Amino acid sequence: MRNKLTVLILLFWVAFNVNAQQTNLAELPKPQREFRAAWIATVANINWPSKPGLSTQQQQDEAIALLDMLKKNNFNAVIFQVRPQADALYKSNLEPWSYFLTGVQGEAPKPYYDPLEFWIEAAHDRGLELHVWLNPYRAHHISGGQPSESSVVKKHPELVYKLKQGYWWLDPSKKGTQDLSAEVVKDIVKRYDIDGVHFDDYFYPYAEYNGGEDFPDAESYAEYQKNGGQLARGDWRREQVNVFIQRVYKIIKEEKKYVKFGISPFGIWRPGFPESIKGFDQYDKLYADAKLWLNEGWIDYFMPQLYWQINNIPQSFPVLLGWWQSENTKQRHLWPGLNSGIGGGEKNSDEIINQIMISRGMLPKSPGVAHWSIAALTKNEMLRNDLLKGPYKTEALVPASPWLDDEKPLKPKVTLADRNTDVYIDWKPADKHDDFKYIVYTNYGGKWSYTILNYKSRFLLVPKVSYADAAKLIQQRLQSISVTAIDRTGNESAVEIINIDDRSSTN
Repeated sequence: MRNKLTVLILLFWVAFNVNAQQTNLAELPKPQREFRAAWIATVANINWPSKPGLSTQQQQDEAIALLDMLKKNNFNAVIFQVRPQADALYKSNLEPWSYFLTGVQGEAPKPYYDPLEFWIEAAHDRGLELHVWLNPYRAHHISGGQPSESSVVKKHPELVYKLKQGYWWLDPSKKGTQDLSAEVVKDIVKRYDIDGVHFDDYFYPYAEYNGGEDFPDAESYAEYQKNGGQLARGDWRREQVNVFIQRVYKIIKEEKKYVKFGISPFGIWRPGFPESIKGFDQYDKLYADAKLWLNEGWIDYFMPQLYWQINNIPQSFPVLLGWWQSENTKQRHLWPGLNSGIGGGEKNSDEIINQIMISRGMLPKSPGVAHWSIAALTKNEMLRNDLLKGPYKTEALVPASPWLDDEKPLKPKVTLADRNTDVYIDWKPADKHDDFKYIVYTNYGGKWSYTILNYKSRFLLVPKVSYADAAKLIQQRLQSISVTAIDRTGNESAVEIINIDDRSSTN
């Protein structure tokens, strides 16, 4: 009787483990999804290049160091400023080369290269999205040297005003302004392999730029009234910006639907929204109706600059984030901007990590943040290390954008080759123009893990045996693998599991 019972128990144990193994084979882990970005500012040489006039090699070395740091710390996106003052950090027939590259506006880098082209390729090689950051209305910065003859200040003086602090600003109400900035966006989207277009919080300028006085567009408003316009001046200004935002979104989608459009406005819409919030009124001062853009879905991601601490009651981070989410009626990506450089040390790390975790909890379907700026990461080793061993411990994919495209890419064609102690995994894309990343899943001893690879990857060598303990006493054999493709909007292809022992496959 005892022997029969032993046999029954043994048979049950074997059946249970076979079923468990089959279940494990079918259930691949879902890769973590989270937008993790850093801003890289070029205006006034804030982040890159470190100063004007560096050699091409020096500029490229600095760029690679920044991108390598992001890759090492499991970031997946970079927001790179390419139009700081109606000039260009790329080859443009519309605007001059940027002063912040060479120290002379209109002068190309020597030896010649296209910085944007370089940044895109280097970012993509490291599995990072690259979003181009443009200032649509700033014509010339106070640190930008002398405007060249090819500057909009000289070419189109009818479009610009000089403000009392020394800035030149394009008039957002002028058709010429909107045409120029829209054409710049279209040109970049058409010619470069970018992943996003990004505007920040500069629409109509902050009042201090003009010594506290109103923006000097009286003639433009008078012309509007002369032609029968009935809107009050503030409403008229907001309408000009609204029309431009809609136009830019449409232009981007007509050129490349997968290119995301994002805006990073000031973090407060209006004081009193929600009730406990106090502070600057962007609606009334910058003439930016950011709530409307989010409500209407004129953007693909919304990145309010929530640069305040969690327990700062008048501008509390979670209170503001919760309010913006309540206005996210089209369910676009809501990825707050964090002031990651509020101060070094443990207190800073705790604040930023807590803000990331709050964002994950409040926005579980599409978590993500952007860090202002990359200098906060390069200068604060503790913050980098705490992020890497904490919320950024594992690599993550950018959340998908189903309103742009929800069709799965075709799965790659996978072959395996025995290499003694290793298995050589090789794949060919079904559509290389659609694929942006690949995921290689490996199953050791019934436990799946994954590796995210860039769009150029076509193979991976994995060991046949891994170890479940540090002493390497418990061996786990490679049982199965799967390779999937990720497209430009984050969709993952169908899964095909290949069993190592019998080379059979199941869908």
